[in-house]
Amino acid sequence: MLPFILKRLGLAVLVAFTVSFISFSLMFLSGDPAAALAGETASGEDIEAARRLYGFDRPMLVQYGEWLFKALRGDFGESYYFKLPVASLIADRLSVTMTLGLCGITFALLTAVPLGVLAAIRPNSLIDRFALFLSVAGQAMPSFWFGLILIVLFGIKLGWLPVSGAASWRHFIMPTIVLGYYAMPAIMRLTRAGMLEVLNSDYIRTARAKGAGEMRVMFKHALRNAIIPVVSLAAVQMGFMLGGSIVVESVFALHGAGYLAWESIARNDLPTVQALILIFSMFYITFTFLADVLNAWLDPRMRSS
Repeated sequence: MLPFILKRLGLAVLVAFTVSFISFSLMFLSGDPAAALAGETASGEDIEAARRLYGFDRPMLVQYGEWLFKALRGDFGESYYFKLPVASLIADRLSVTMTLGLCGITFALLTAVPLGVLAAIRPNSLIDRFALFLSVAGQAMPSFWFGLILIVLFGIKLGWLPVSGAASWRHFIMPTIVLGYYAMPAIMRLTRAGMLEVLNSDYIRTARAKGAGEMRVMFKHALRNAIIPVVSLAAVQMGFMLGGSIVVESVFALHGAGYLAWESIARNDLPTVQALILIFSMFYITFTFLADVLNAWLDPRMRSS
C-alpha cells in the first residue's frame, strides 16, 4: 500500500506544478497584460512603464519562478481591481464556498447512495424508475434554472427560505440543494451499478448460504465493496463543486470564492484569477489523492500488499 500512496503523491505533485504553470500562463494568453493594465487610452510610453513596473519585461520563466516562490509562501500579489492582497481577499471569501461545497456533497451522498442501493435491490421497480428519473432530470436541468425555480417557489411564493446572502444556515439550504443535485445523478448511477455487480458475486451468495442476515449482507459485504468507486467520484465531484460554485453563488448572491472568480474575470483582475485557479486546482488534487488513499485502505488487496 505504501508504494501505491507514494506513487499517487508523486503524481499529485507533478499535476500541481503543471497546473501552476498553466494558471500563470493565463496572464499572457489574453494579450499583453501591460497594455490591459495601462488602459485603452494609454500611450506606448505608459504601456512600457507598466511593463517595467509589474516586471513583464523579464523572461517568462523568470516571472513564473518568482510567482511560484511567492505563491508557495501564500503571497499571490495584489489585486489589480480591489487593491488588496489577493491572499486575504480569497481568505475572506473561501469560507462561504467551502461551506457550500461540503454541504452540497453531503446532501448528494446522503440522497444518492441510499437511492442507488434501493434501486439495485429492486431493479425495474418503482423506486428504480424514480431514481432513473432523478438522474436524467439532474443531468438535463441547468443549475441556474433550478436555482431560480427554488427561489420563486420557496423564497417568493411560499416565503419559507431567504433568497440571497449567507447570514444564517437557512441561507444555505437552497444553494446546497442546487449544488448537491448537480452531483447526485453520477453518484446514484455508479452506486446502483456497483451494487448490481456485487450482489451477483459468489461471495454474496456464500454469505447468504451461511445464514447471514440481509442487512449484514447488504451493508457489510455488498456496500463496502460497491462504495469504493463512489468515494473517488465524490472527491472529483467535490472538486467540481468548489470550482463550479460560481453559478450557484451568483444566483443566490453568496459572495464566496466562486463569485469572486466571476468578478475577477469580468474586471480583468489577473492575479486574483491566477490564485483562484491554483487554489481550486489544489483542492481538486488533494481530494482526489485522499480518495485514492481511502480506496486503497478499503480494498483488501491493496492493504495486504
